[in-house]
Amino acid sequence: MALIDLDLDAPPDRSGGRRPPPWRYRHLGLVVAAALLLALGGAAPGGGTFWRPLGLIPAEAGTEAPIQMAGGRAFTVASAGRARILTAWALEPAPHRLWTAEVPISASFDPVNGVFGVVRVERFGGLLVLTAGLSSSVLDAETGRVRWTTPMRITASSGGTALVTERIFRPGTLYDQDSGDPGMLYFSADGQPHTEPPLRTEVRGLDLASGAVLWTAAPGGSVTAEPVAGDRPAVLITASDRMTLRDARTGEVLREAGLPEMAGAGPGSSEVLDDVALIGYPEAGLEVGYDAHTLNRLWTRDLNAGADPVNCAGLLCSGSGEVAGGGEVRVLDRRTGKTAWTRPYDVALAVRAGWVLESRPASGAPVRLVDATTGEPRLELRGWTGQVDGFAAHVLLVWRGDRSGGRVFGAVLPGQPEVRVLGTAEGLGGECGGDERYVICRDVRGLRVWAYRI
Repeated sequence: MALIDLDLDAPPDRSGGRRPPPWRYRHLGLVVAAALLLALGGAAPGGGTFWRPLGLIPAEAGTEAPIQMAGGRAFTVASAGRARILTAWALEPAPHRLWTAEVPISASFDPVNGVFGVVRVERFGGLLVLTAGLSSSVLDAETGRVRWTTPMRITASSGGTALVTERIFRPGTLYDQDSGDPGMLYFSADGQPHTEPPLRTEVRGLDLASGAVLWTAAPGGSVTAEPVAGDRPAVLITASDRMTLRDARTGEVLREAGLPEMAGAGPGSSEVLDDVALIGYPEAGLEVGYDAHTLNRLWTRDLNAGADPVNCAGLLCSGSGEVAGGGEVRVLDRRTGKTAWTRPYDVALAVRAGWVLESRPASGAPVRLVDATTGEPRLELRGWTGQVDGFAAHVLLVWRGDRSGGRVFGAVLPGQPEVRVLGTAEGLGGECGGDERYVICRDVRGLRVWAYRI
């Protein structure tokens, strides 16, 4: 942003004329200030911010993999034959290696094509949960020592627990992939296809630190199991005929409720969105919302009224029509199932920093921030080109190009509908990631790191 220097120490005007009094400039100054704010898309000046380049994580560390950040650290993955090497990096005072660990090989590894699947890192206290393809491992965050590993994907929850869902199939039902025979397939937790549905599903609650089994539930058929946040962390297990809420640590049954059939069939899908369980009946074209803590029914909605839009993250949405037909996205109140507000169909919505971010689906360019409850606009983001992949739920990072070919970065915090300009990074063209303290961007030499503070 260009600034006009009002030099109070400049020598007096030598033209001989009398300088107009300061109040004569007041209205002009207000107009200029308003114009600058509009041009910057609501950006607040960089005063009070801190922006400092920290250095480079070299390309040979495996920086071609997607950027991963967790707990104020960066992680890189390098391939070495069939092995993958995970490296943890501390970022201050300059990026430096903390430890290196070999990532356990996933059962889904393809030795011909060398396909592992994306490695994802999450931090829970002093532990790292590493997901690689369909396998999971838990590592010590300070040393990189592998605590335990499993060929199945785990879901970590609050309270130091994790969930594993394993489908048990009848022997002899493994599908011959070389045959190419048609028909319905049912997949096990390790990705193996079967020709018959599972006999039962075992849901196990595990101690996150050790992998020890804390409890096991074995309802018949296929089920889903999802963590439910709250003062008492819980797990909601949904079967074809009932929902069961269990204590995440002990497995104790807290509540249970039957699920009726609709159109002669039981539910076919289940999802927990905040404090509401969404139970879908595909054959009946219906979805029912239940309170995830009390299991009381809240509402029922018709799924045939319009296809649910895919560009609606963290919200309960319904869609009608297509882009060319002038359709719209209806954002629903998750407690009532009724329409709270609407947007055009060609807008992507996502909950970010306590707001809802509207962006362009094709380019990812941010458009505006709106109130999550009412949809009322709170901040226009015109002039900002893209958003940074975020590893912190309470901050939104955006960027725009500058005349030198670099990028200017800005941040939005909850409750503050303004973009705080952080600083400029020169010569960038690759992807960027960030959290509440750091921004990391890819260039030809590796990953460049900046620290910021608001």
